[in-house]
Amino acid sequence: MRLFTELGLSVPIVAAPMAGGPTTPDLVVAADRAGGLGFLAAGYQSAEAVKTRIDTVRGETPHFGVNLFAPNPVPVDRPAYQAYRERLRADADRLGVALPEDPVEDDDAWRDKIDLLIDAGVPVVSFTFGVPERAVVDALRAVGSLLVQTVTSADEARLAAAAGMDALAVQSSAAGGHWGTLTPRRPPLPQARLEELVAQVGSASELPIIAAGGIADPATVRAAIVAGAAVVAVGTVLMLSPEAGTSATHRAALSTGDRPTVVTKAFTGRPARGLRNAFIGRYDDLAPFGYPALHHLTSPIRRAAAAAADPELLHLWAGTGYRAATTDPAEFILRQLTAQL
Repeated sequence: MRLFTELGLSVPIVAAPMAGGPTTPDLVVAADRAGGLGFLAAGYQSAEAVKTRIDTVRGETPHFGVNLFAPNPVPVDRPAYQAYRERLRADADRLGVALPEDPVEDDDAWRDKIDLLIDAGVPVVSFTFGVPERAVVDALRAVGSLLVQTVTSADEARLAAAAGMDALAVQSSAAGGHWGTLTPRRPPLPQARLEELVAQVGSASELPIIAAGGIADPATVRAAIVAGAAVVAVGTVLMLSPEAGTSATHRAALSTGDRPTVVTKAFTGRPARGLRNAFIGRYDDLAPFGYPALHHLTSPIRRAAAAAADPELLHLWAGTGYRAATTDPAEFILRQLTAQL
């Protein structure tokens, strides 16, 4: 697999991209030092900010990847948006923030970021939420990028193969943060365990598999490899490491270990797994589908909650294995996960 032969991996592990703060250049470099591969998360950043991070990582290692949110909008129903906005106003007023009156539907600066990655010749580029058009695939391949698509079912794997991907990031619903399903209004059912999902995708496609979702200890690493994955990806288990950019409020919530994880659309209008808190309890049943409109709608509340160290109104993304996260250095965590292979 090119991830090994061309990038010089000595262990089959990836530090998954975690948008919104947890992934830092230091975390990506630590993954390389452990013999694995780290991904920068380009989501929610300008192309200029992504370039700065690429330059920082390239100053330490040539081995890294970048993850993009590929356009696959979930348009929000406008009356439903306005009704949800009214529901949120009490919390917004209490925190002293204003909410967008109209839905914000953007593409996360997709074209600017694609142009940047073509110019930069990034070794690995991965896509989440949507499958890029063929012209984008061809342009990135022309500059030598290996291309990875996040999929959550065998049907999505077939679409990714037809689009010209080189590898698949097979993500189960146990993963923290956004579930990368291509059909968020109709996510795959039943929600298969990661090993089952890897086997299903392996039967549908010959592309190499990076397994993600709920991997938090050596046993789950081995199970994914035995099921057919070439590489595993971990995210939540790294969120307490000193290299991670996880906020203090988020770190504290993860450290207590006393909350269940749930899949919710309350924060962003797209399914995502996090620690259950008051916001989810209050709004999950009321939130419409609508990404990125709901992401922009709730962002002022979440920013204010983070500033006030209030975990009850903050998105506390976490996978099912979050209790295995430690404050050890990321390189140590990654080496321990693969030590028994």
